[in-house]
Amino acid sequence: MSAFPRREFLKAGGALVVGFSMGDVIAAQTSSPSVPVRGTVAGPPDPKLIDTWLAIHADNTATVYIGFAELGQGTSTALLQIAADELDLEMSQVKSVGLDTHVTPNQGGTYSSASIARGGPQVRAAAAEARLALLGMAARQLGAPAESLRVSKGVVTGASGGRVTYGELIGDRRFHLAFTGSAPVKKPSDYAIVGTRVARKDLPAKVRGTHAYMQHLRVDAMLHGRVIRPRGQRAYGVGAKVVSVDEASIRGIPGVRVLRRGDFIGVVAENEWDAVRASRQLKVVWEPTSALPTSDQVYERMRAAKTSEEIVLERGSVASTWTSAAHVVSFNARAPYQAHAPFGPNCALADVKADSALVMCSTQDVYATRRTLSALLKLPQENVRVQYHEGSGTYGHSCYDDVAQAAAFMSQDARRPVRVQFMRWDEHGWDNFGPAHVGEVRAAADANGRIVGYEYHGWQHSWSGTEASAQLAGEKVTEFNTGPTQGVQGVNRLTCGGQYQIPNLKLVNHKLPVTEYLKAGWLRSPLDLAFAFASEQAIDQLAHALGSDPYEFRKSNIADERWLGVLDAAAEAAKWTPTRTPSRRSGTVLAGRGIGLGTHLQSWGGAVADIEVNTNTGQVTIKRLYGALDAGLVVNPAIVESQIRGQLVQTASRMLLEEVKFDTAGVTTTDWSSYPILRFADCPEVTPIVVQRINERSLGAGEEVMAAAAAAIANAFFNATGVRMDMFPFTRPRVLAALKRT
Repeated sequence: MSAFPRREFLKAGGALVVGFSMGDVIAAQTSSPSVPVRGTVAGPPDPKLIDTWLAIHADNTATVYIGFAELGQGTSTALLQIAADELDLEMSQVKSVGLDTHVTPNQGGTYSSASIARGGPQVRAAAAEARLALLGMAARQLGAPAESLRVSKGVVTGASGGRVTYGELIGDRRFHLAFTGSAPVKKPSDYAIVGTRVARKDLPAKVRGTHAYMQHLRVDAMLHGRVIRPRGQRAYGVGAKVVSVDEASIRGIPGVRVLRRGDFIGVVAENEWDAVRASRQLKVVWEPTSALPTSDQVYERMRAAKTSEEIVLERGSVASTWTSAAHVVSFNARAPYQAHAPFGPNCALADVKADSALVMCSTQDVYATRRTLSALLKLPQENVRVQYHEGSGTYGHSCYDDVAQAAAFMSQDARRPVRVQFMRWDEHGWDNFGPAHVGEVRAAADANGRIVGYEYHGWQHSWSGTEASAQLAGEKVTEFNTGPTQGVQGVNRLTCGGQYQIPNLKLVNHKLPVTEYLKAGWLRSPLDLAFAFASEQAIDQLAHALGSDPYEFRKSNIADERWLGVLDAAAEAAKWTPTRTPSRRSGTVLAGRGIGLGTHLQSWGGAVADIEVNTNTGQVTIKRLYGALDAGLVVNPAIVESQIRGQLVQTASRMLLEEVKFDTAGVTTTDWSSYPILRFADCPEVTPIVVQRINERSLGAGEEVMAAAAAAIANAFFNATGVRMDMFPFTRPRVLAALKRT
């Protein structure tokens, strides 16, 4: 592929015809007739066996079997760094394979920034146990005590000079050893690869344009498919009901077939353009509905609704602080639905036969997807095989499972392999949106500048549990009560007051049913931008009331050294100088600087933002963003710096531009014009700062700076104008309206 550049690849039709071959996947594990060849039977392979996690090849290289998807975040490199360090191999000697329910272990889904946090300890322990076993083999072969042996690049050397390679010891054979987790792992001080800026293994092909994404894959004898739906989704509980389908409307397109399951409608054709044309021309009458509030009215509906309340956390007595404190502030905020909006709409390829199915897709959890497909296709789980292929990045639950189900349905009905790619209006209009939020904060400080009381009430609905394809095909709609990241649909106790020492605190969830709103799922740093936008503006208000510098005020109330570390790191990188915002400022272009703290679930994030506000046009320009992240032991600082950059740019886009709009019938933002994102010309200068803590456990690094950055941008707006924005994105009309408020 290195000699096949993207331009030629696209000239050839942009397709890679695949016939699945196990190759190196099974080469090292075929020796025992009593054990099935890896890849020939359904997984997951037994996690209690060393052979499940890695294999040593005769050429003295290793394959590490990883259960997390490479979404573009660098996991496939960082986890190999951990394995290589424990095995005393070089990075050139280790590789991984794609996620496959017949091949790779089940480590859970690739979400919650948990690939390294959860997967790292498993890979490290398995590699350490394999190394211990290899040293035992070498000791017997070299006739030397195991503790006297040294290993470099997979070559074991004895004190007397004897040497043997890992490949010579076990190459192409199984370990047949239990994975006990008892082998000693290296001390952080002994790391040679972990903690270093190793080049990512997936980037060369991507830079050369030779990497095969999901959208490029083809198989023999396949059909091309498209789904037909209203251009924008309705209320989740309503779905979309078909009144009539006029198949005669596409009679002029030869070879096109209409496939239908209840209200799920698709078309298939030998030629992709014929499928696209048919999806546009097929006349379908949909039952009208007006079950939604408009996007302007949704917050009032959420706030007024009868909700199920849950006290997330309570300590002390917040009620007593409102009358006794020297300063009490309140802040109410609104945050919109936002879309995953991948550059390339999601795609999947399915080959469903009478008794089995193979589905290739971009799911973040191959085993969960297998389980769902098994139920929908009425096939045993062991007869359904799911393979992951990287698609356009979305960082969250976009339409990858939806399109996989669509492809599976259409393949089963057409009795042929079917490739389905969503159109832009499918992806934008039927996304699992990041949900809207209403946040109301009250906070109090004493005369000495100590925060003494804090209360947060959050209104939001849960996530959807049924994809649109399944719902339209007649499956009952469900919702997640907790989702894959425990509690993210509720008030985040870390971002909402958790950064500070507050003796009296109360956090309350007001739960709403998703069935009355838009289909929703986890979007990078789920709801945390909304939480920090509300919470950290209230904290800034307290600093302003006290006449304190926002940075110094936070520092004097900080919860612990980890929060202090990111606060100081961001401020130092930005060369923060004490400031106090006047009540109002005048001028045409106003500059402001803000600071904020926040996170998702695990790590610590701090940020500083420099912005400009044009008071004539309402244009907000984010000039610079500084993001500091403490994720414990950072396996690859270069990868985490890249993650921080991406978080800062995406936060800028979401704070300034991104908002899903809808009327009572359904979503109206179904393209890039109606749902704009940040353009290259408007990208701020970003500075990532990794707070390395080599002796701490590794934590999440994929979304933990975004809340802090959202807060910093909001506080910078106040610093520039003396006015608070109570809703984002900061559109021009919204900014001009805010500036007119007294």
